[in-house]
Amino acid sequence: MVGGDNSGSRPLRVAVADDAVLLREGIGQILRAGGVEVVVSVDTAEQLLDALAAAGPGAVDAVVLDIKMPPTHTDEGLRALETLRASGSQVGVLLLSMYTTAAYAIRAMSAGSGTGYLLKDRVADADALVNAVRTVAAGGSVVDPEVVQVLVSARSTQAAVESLSSREVDVLRLMAEGLSNAGIAAALHLSLRTVESHIGHIMAKLDIEETTEGHRRVLAVLRFLGRDA
Repeated sequence: MVGGDNSGSRPLRVAVADDAVLLREGIGQILRAGGVEVVVSVDTAEQLLDALAAAGPGAVDAVVLDIKMPPTHTDEGLRALETLRASGSQVGVLLLSMYTTAAYAIRAMSAGSGTGYLLKDRVADADALVNAVRTVAAGGSVVDPEVVQVLVSARSTQAAVESLSSREVDVLRLMAEGLSNAGIAAALHLSLRTVESHIGHIMAKLDIEETTEGHRRVLAVLRFLGRDA
């Protein structure tokens, strides 16, 4: 378990940071309704880092924070993520953004596993938000489907992506969202063997080295799709 031992002995413990108080409170209410304990609720990334340091390792399983917060409203959330990873923290981090920005998504996922990037519109989907928090807390990766679609569309005129079949594009989109092979098979009503075959073709056509590590696979695809986006 990333960020702490949460093997059923206690609820998932989460910190929330967003300078928009109504959104922050709304996120807190959704998480609590989903069985998550909100142990920190602050306005800035700096306050979040201070709270995590004071709480100590393992006290918080995941954090949900806005990318743009005071004082500059540019990339405070991303810098907080990078600070956490530089310090060795493996706490799950779910970044929220108003924008489908390829550079931000790729920068976020480059920080390592246990990281997610969702659009703020997704907060309205309570199940999606709670599931995303649980995924990053467990060391998984989450990328907003709309962000993935923008990246795919941005590359649609490139020869490598054009070489993919429509079904391979569907598999690529779900793969970049972080779905397992079994998850892709269920979503597209395909056999597991067929999905594995499609992924092999995709990796070959995009010249991406295949790996069994889910986060590296997501990052590799995002990096490819995000080039020149």
